Amino acid sequence: MIVSSVASDAHTWNLVFLQLLLEELGHRVANLGACVPDELLVRECRRQRPDLIVISSVNGHGANDGRRVVRELRGHPETAAIPVVIGGKLGIGGAGSTEHASLLDAGFDAVFEDGAGLASFGSFLRSLPAGVTA
Repeated sequence: MIVSSVASDAHTWNLVFLQLLLEELGHRVANLGACVPDELLVRECRRQRPDLIVISSVNGHGANDGRRVVRELRGHPETAAIPVVIGGKLGIGGAGSTEHASLLDAGFDAVFEDGAGLASFGSFLRSLPAGVTA
C-alpha cells in the first residue's frame, strides 16, 4: 500500500495516522509523505506496484490536486488498474459540494470526506480481495 498526500498539502499527521492504522490492520505501508509531486507519486506507484493507493489531504485543495494525479495514475498501464482512494478535507465548499462525484468521475475508486469517520474506509478495506497488503 502507498500512502501519500497531494502536491499542495504539507500536513503530515494525517499520513502518520493512516500509516499506523493500516499497519495495525496488517498492511505493509510505504508512506511517501507530504507535498508529493504528481510525478513522484506516479513513479513510485509504477516502481512499487502497490495493491492500493491511499491519498489524504487536509488543506482543502485535495480535490483539485487529486483529480489531476488520478488522471496521471490512470494514464499508465502499470498503475491504471490499481485501486486509488482519496480522503480528508478535499474542498472548501462545505456540505453539499460536488467534490465527491467529480473525484469518482476522475477515476478514484472511493472518496472519504472529512468528518465521515473511519467506518466507511474500514468497510472499503474489508471489501478488497484477500492479500492486499503491499
